[in-house]
Amino acid sequence: MARTTQQLLEDRARLLGPNVSTFYDNPVHFVKGEGVWLWDADGRKYLDCYNNVPHVGHCNPRVVEAICRQAGKLNTHTRYLHEGIIEYLEKLTDTMAPSLNTAILTCTGSEANDIALRMAEAVSGKRGIIATDATYHGNTSLVSQLSRSNVPDVGFGLDKYVRFVNAPDSYRYPDTDGQHFATAVTEQIDVLEKDGIGFAALIVCPYFLNEGFPDNPDGWLRPAADAVRKAGGLLICDEVQSGFGRTGTHMWAHEKMGIVPDIMTLGKPMANGHPMGGVVADTDIVAAFRQGYRYFNTFGGNPVSCAAAIAVLEELEEAELVANAKRVGDYARTRMAALKEKYDYIGDVRGSGLIFGAEMVRDRITKDPASDFTDRVINEMRQRGIIHSKLGRYKNTLKIRPPMPFSCQNADLLFDNLDEVLGTLAPS
Repeated sequence: MARTTQQLLEDRARLLGPNVSTFYDNPVHFVKGEGVWLWDADGRKYLDCYNNVPHVGHCNPRVVEAICRQAGKLNTHTRYLHEGIIEYLEKLTDTMAPSLNTAILTCTGSEANDIALRMAEAVSGKRGIIATDATYHGNTSLVSQLSRSNVPDVGFGLDKYVRFVNAPDSYRYPDTDGQHFATAVTEQIDVLEKDGIGFAALIVCPYFLNEGFPDNPDGWLRPAADAVRKAGGLLICDEVQSGFGRTGTHMWAHEKMGIVPDIMTLGKPMANGHPMGGVVADTDIVAAFRQGYRYFNTFGGNPVSCAAAIAVLEELEEAELVANAKRVGDYARTRMAALKEKYDYIGDVRGSGLIFGAEMVRDRITKDPASDFTDRVINEMRQRGIIHSKLGRYKNTLKIRPPMPFSCQNADLLFDNLDEVLGTLAPS
């Protein structure tokens, strides 16, 4: 007999331990997915406007077939030779700048970012790291120190190597050319040098998704990248959320921001949910890391994961999903802008491609965040069969980041319901 929601929650607490998070006031129990749709244990259908892990759609037939075919043939680690990892990395690096030509494959984005930070240390000979103060890059002992919203109680003293700059906020503190951000980075570089730690790297999501994806113009990161390189550090771009065509304008968000990182990290969408992450850099950077660290990952780059990841790249190209992200994203922002004209508590509309949303405020003049109201909107939409989330410094920005096959018809369903919800709720 299937467990009830309450039984599942109790069993999770018993078997997984305390403080294991769930979404929504009334957690949802999904049992099936297809394309942009999910079904719960009661057979109710939901529109998925949140998940970037099933990047080319839940249970994408091409990816499922590739996984099953390779799983029925061989799966082992990379100390044995296999062609799949070579074929995948050739296809992957062909989408990138020439300097991003060598990779290490992992199982998660957290592992990838951990390696990237150690690469920066190996190349620079220093340990100081700069991140924004409203970001998230993973949960290893080192990488977890980069988060201000989920600070670990213990960190083995690794926090002494991290300095923060204010996350960009185009709504409250416009920085149209990126110079203010670059100046803040330079100031923290100086602090690290004066503290005797030295500066190794700046790590950012190039589209600043966790920061609420501020409306920064194309090319915005160039001044910060120049400051990093002038100081002898490395620029790490975490493309776990922003990559693989999600912006609709480029395959990689760092291209949109006008820069080429020294190191790029990947994760969630790489293999459509099959656990996979990766670090891509220049051959010399990877060689420096491998000389300084004896690194091996049993499951990273295994044949089944590589088969799934190849299928993702093929699906992106053959189904023209990057162009679809641009077309549908433009339409979605038009509909969101229309809601802003109708409801005073939508303070700002922003996004690119299939990353879009709005910042909720109590007052457009003061721009006071309506964080609790945003929670109420998200939970009411979940009750209507539409799932999305929130992010940003104040957790008041609607986070709408659906699988890449999302259509204008899907967007209409989303916004028709959002219109009704916003019409019945009001900030308290």
